[in-house]
Amino acid sequence: MVRPRPDTPDERYSPSAFHGEAVAFGVTAFREGHDRIGVHLRLTSPSGDESLHRLEPAGDGFDRWWTDVVLLEEGIWTFHFESFADDFATWHHAAHVKVLAGVDVPLMLEMGALLCERGAAERDRPAAERRMLTEIAEQFRADAGTEPLSLIDDPRLEAAFTARPLQSLVTVGRDRELLVERERAGVGAWYEFFPRSEGAKLRKDGTVKSGTFRTASKRLPAVAGMGFDVVYLPPIHPIGRTNRKGPNNSLTPGPGDPGSPWAIGAAEGGHDAVHPDLGTLADFRAFVRAAAAEGLEVALDLALQASPDHPWVTSHPEWFTTLPDGSIAYAENPPKKYQDIYPINFDNDPEGIRTEVLRIVRHWIAQGVRIFRVDNPHTKPLQFWEWLIRTVNDEHPGVVFLAEAYARADNQDRNSVAGFQNSDG
Repeated sequence: MVRPRPDTPDERYSPSAFHGEAVAFGVTAFREGHDRIGVHLRLTSPSGDESLHRLEPAGDGFDRWWTDVVLLEEGIWTFHFESFADDFATWHHAAHVKVLAGVDVPLMLEMGALLCERGAAERDRPAAERRMLTEIAEQFRADAGTEPLSLIDDPRLEAAFTARPLQSLVTVGRDRELLVERERAGVGAWYEFFPRSEGAKLRKDGTVKSGTFRTASKRLPAVAGMGFDVVYLPPIHPIGRTNRKGPNNSLTPGPGDPGSPWAIGAAEGGHDAVHPDLGTLADFRAFVRAAAAEGLEVALDLALQASPDHPWVTSHPEWFTTLPDGSIAYAENPPKKYQDIYPINFDNDPEGIRTEVLRIVRHWIAQGVRIFRVDNPHTKPLQFWEWLIRTVNDEHPGVVFLAEAYARADNQDRNSVAGFQNSDG
């Protein structure tokens, strides 16, 4: 048996699924000659319950076998495949062909009788089934009969030996693990929600008074009513003032322009702070509770970058890239330039950055956040995401990380392996 599924591109990691998902289990299995084989999947749930599932041939000419199983328990499942010579299926195929051709009919009936007696001797079969197999064995011998095909094709035989096949030459594959996470790790309808847009008011001077978490809470019942599961908030932190952007990424903001929410950090604080226009941390917690009361979860943006005014710029200048002229490199996606954002350089102080990001994630988890939408994960080291997601999930198994804006297909696979449960790219 080879090429088991589900699997990952790297054997160091285990595949994952979500609660209620119909997981496709597959394996390539074959043997020499024309004898028929069968394949079983043996599953053990996190609570220790064991189940056996029969795989069906894919019929694609490549010896692939598949079955779908709905997994309804969160945690680590173990599974392995078992292939075997299916003695009944081998006999049934040969007997059907030969009887139609008038070849070896008595021999085929005797072989069928022996198989029935073998099945009847198995103590794990129901008593009624064992009696039925004994009766059919007697019929095989009593009536080399006028209608041997009616005996060979008796549907009771196929049902009995499909549920509990006559096995020989059993091969057992190695145990593998499958992580089953909560449903929201795999599926969910997201509503992108800018709190400052809900309850905003136009002032007499033409500027706009921002909406707040309190005013935005009034919109939550309508969001839930549309069938959404998750309210996704772009960054809610203080926004930098240096090189603040105006409409359409311009460098000429008006006096009331709020700037880009992704230009995180100002005198009021950084990634662990709430923009004063939106309210307080207590107001945010109240918003999370109001969402939960409507059956909604709040997803928070995790954008690991900083405005020139972020506290990190003065406390940890080594976390950024300094150019030969002494300035700090700002973000670029040519031809676009983001003068209001400094990207983080993970090469200069990886341990310090890890410690700070973990502190921030823990901080928001403490406020009730269990989903993070990660901005541009492909611009950060894979090893960092692997470490962060594993560390957080070890502490809080229900926390979900969604990866945004995958740049390359292979990178997408790698981010998935590193632990991201979901993506929007």
